[in-house]
Amino acid sequence: MNAMNKLSLLFGLWTLVIIVSGCAPPDGDAAAVVNDTAKPANDRAIADNSAAAPLHQLFDDEWQDRLQRYPLFATNMGVHDYNDRLEDASAQAQEGNLTKDKQFLTRLQGIDRDALSTDEQLNYDIFEFIISHRVKLGEYRPYRIPILSDDGFHMAVKQMHEAMPFRTVVDYQNYLARLRAIGPNFRQHIDNMRTGLADGFTQPHAILEGIVPSISGTLVDDPEKSSFFRPFRSFPAYFSDAEAQQLADAGRDVIADTVMSAYAEFLDFFETEYIPGARTGIGISEVVDGKAYYEDLTRFFTTLDDATPDKVHELGLQEVARIREEMEAIITSVEFPGTFSEFIDFLRTDPQFYVTNSEQLLKEAAWIAKQVDGQMPGFFRTLPRMPYGIRPVPDDIAPNYTTGRYWDSAIGGKLGGFYMVNTYALNKRPLYTLAALTAHEGVPGHHHQVSLSKEIDNLPMFRRAFYPHAFGEGWGLYAEKLGIEMGIYQTPYDDFGRLSYEMWRAVRLVVDTGMHYKGWSRQQAQDFLAENSALSLHNVRTEIDRYISWPGQALAYKMGELKILELRQRAEQQLGEKFDIRDFHDAILITGGLPLSLLDKEIMSFIDSQADD
Repeated sequence: MNAMNKLSLLFGLWTLVIIVSGCAPPDGDAAAVVNDTAKPANDRAIADNSAAAPLHQLFDDEWQDRLQRYPLFATNMGVHDYNDRLEDASAQAQEGNLTKDKQFLTRLQGIDRDALSTDEQLNYDIFEFIISHRVKLGEYRPYRIPILSDDGFHMAVKQMHEAMPFRTVVDYQNYLARLRAIGPNFRQHIDNMRTGLADGFTQPHAILEGIVPSISGTLVDDPEKSSFFRPFRSFPAYFSDAEAQQLADAGRDVIADTVMSAYAEFLDFFETEYIPGARTGIGISEVVDGKAYYEDLTRFFTTLDDATPDKVHELGLQEVARIREEMEAIITSVEFPGTFSEFIDFLRTDPQFYVTNSEQLLKEAAWIAKQVDGQMPGFFRTLPRMPYGIRPVPDDIAPNYTTGRYWDSAIGGKLGGFYMVNTYALNKRPLYTLAALTAHEGVPGHHHQVSLSKEIDNLPMFRRAFYPHAFGEGWGLYAEKLGIEMGIYQTPYDDFGRLSYEMWRAVRLVVDTGMHYKGWSRQQAQDFLAENSALSLHNVRTEIDRYISWPGQALAYKMGELKILELRQRAEQQLGEKFDIRDFHDAILITGGLPLSLLDKEIMSFIDSQADD
């Protein structure tokens, strides 16, 4: 995910907080973008054409409303006006937000699109995609399920300190206020989940036991052992001893009294009410209006108006068959004396493909990442300024977390982006998939993509924060294939690992639609993924549970990759010797995230302009 990056998951869940507004990208020039963000969104993008004035006023009004609605999002975007609060997650607030979104859409529809310039029409179309889907999906009241198999509101707050400044006493007081707000915020989410229980709109019972450690693992007997205490472990040198002591004492008290109590209350609710009362089916189509909901989610996550679950399912089966042929060819090339399933078992069990300590896995990932870094100028004209590092996934979430993920940087923060590597259960983290994972999550994948999006000048802020899943995750999967040209797959096993990852995303088209639309069981989905990929069985389980918990999102990857490959082939064929891979990649990325239908139009314009040169 990805992102999807950290924020798209922290706020997105599969509710609509950020699901259609995105918040994927970090930034490469913190100070410059902080200044931009603090201004009205139309300051730099608004055109002289008076027809654009009401459009950009609408952009600015919606942006300011979004920052106020979602204080953690605002902080991550470098806006610190709301650092002392958390979101009002109450059902009343959620319904009020939906009403505002309908008003924003009505205002947009009242603007004459034909009177706008070409650039402003693109702004109009992207904004319409965001708001119209927020309205359409918001009607299903998804806030009743504010958790995923590997994320949720209870995990979002654990990283909030990383985006906050800690330079003044007021900064620490703001953080203390946020810690105090965790109790009321958690109770609002619990109330919403109780409504979901009454309505039969819950996460499925089958995946809930795996979520428990992400709640219970936060509980500690000593506040200083808590990740929430991290900002109180050191203070600026210019703080007096009395100030530092007072703030540290306050931190211990609020963590012990409020934060731990909130997690204990949530754990008790989760184990005694939610798990026993959750629905037994796994497909979202089984809930009231669930079939229509999944159809809308399919169109949203693929960003294709003509996408249907049935079409996506059939396309997935075709891709599975194609990739399987390529995998069989590699098995033949290495002269393995066995069947496909026996080869998969060999990859899953042979010690040569695994490391024995976490540091070794992180170093292997870092080595691959640096190999790619050195080749980036040959594939891109524009490179981001923001660096990235490599971290292990935190221990308390690692058992039920995906194998790797990109966490973006906060605007104005002191950290770069991070490629998160799951070091839990090392015998389930094969080296032959590490190159593909690194290309996807680091560069040329998500770090490159999302960092560039925040460094784009002359765009409204809503576009610089927009993360359409098919575009973003499609790019990540395309980046894996680009690794072939970069030479990062150095053995047939590495290339098989890449194909296994591509197969993984093709299988998603089949199992996601299968479970949520065609009545597939959890076991049926696990078997299909296990039989067609070299993923460890542990990863198979966690991945299928993720798809169960987040209907439709898994469709984005393969659909987006296929569109980018189609556009590249079109550009190569039409431009011939004028085709330059660096210009093509910049054309894909430097305008920010786009729904696939709009990306198609933009690349056609790029091809025309290159042909005329």
